[in-house]
Amino acid sequence: MIVTVTLNPSIDRTASLPGRLERGQVNRLGQSTDVAAGKGVNISRVLCGAGVDTCAVVPAGAKDRLVAGLANDKIPHVAVPISAPARTNLTITEPDGTTTKINQPGAPLTPDELRAAEEVILDTSTDAEWVVLSGSLPPGVAPNWYATMTRRLHEIGVTVAVDTSDEPLQQLSRELPEAAPDLVKPNSVELGQLCGTDGDSLEAAAEQGHFDDVVTAARRLHGIAEVLVTLGGAGALLVTETDAWHAWPEPVEVRSTVGAGDSSLAGFLLARTRGDQPENCLRTAVAWGTAAAALPGSTMPTPSQADAIHVSLTHL
Repeated sequence: MIVTVTLNPSIDRTASLPGRLERGQVNRLGQSTDVAAGKGVNISRVLCGAGVDTCAVVPAGAKDRLVAGLANDKIPHVAVPISAPARTNLTITEPDGTTTKINQPGAPLTPDELRAAEEVILDTSTDAEWVVLSGSLPPGVAPNWYATMTRRLHEIGVTVAVDTSDEPLQQLSRELPEAAPDLVKPNSVELGQLCGTDGDSLEAAAEQGHFDDVVTAARRLHGIAEVLVTLGGAGALLVTETDAWHAWPEPVEVRSTVGAGDSSLAGFLLARTRGDQPENCLRTAVAWGTAAAALPGSTMPTPSQADAIHVSLTHL
């Protein structure tokens, strides 16, 4: 069982444009879709489609569109009742793969609602192999929540992965190694946030095939056993205390980057549950993330689509 936790879930509305987005002009949208989403929900969607036991924990009222969407898509879930409706995020995709996201801040959680959510998370996670804490935090939740929840989950013997950004990620870094999750999945910018370095320079070096700075930055995260750094078209790195690998995909036509990082993390955990070696978990992560980028809108890949992606691997 892999439990995913998304405190700030959403209805993701994805709309395609037939041409380039023109600021200040009238733009005619093509097809649009609405799906229950949020980073953890996306991960559970991929895992469910791959036949892995999963449960998505989300705060949402029983009659919320988010809960209806999860039920309609047959994603196992536990909804913690809250009074505010789930937010709706808008993603606009262009033919060249450019993706523009416009996100609402999310439904605020009262102290009582947050406490109820935490108890549900702990109860649901008792027998979990992994718990994934991911996404932004809604209003009403302290930015050190990921650090606090990681400690509580470790106290019940659960393995924890975290995928977040900005202030919650920086707060997590301030509480290392005591609150260190077992796995984090930053992109290069987020790795910079974690380490207090320039993420853009890390990305630029990686695009040129220079990974030493990325590896060095990842190893500053004391207490975190595995750091999975996604690098877009350049693939991803997996950094441990003693090893580092780089995996990169064959070129694909990028149609939408929505959910590609979530698919990468789902692929990594999927391989981990099979007992694969770390380098093969990385290879699987890159295959799933690349397969997602080749699909339109917020479509999550299937196992056959991920298996069709050729991924190269090198030990650094």
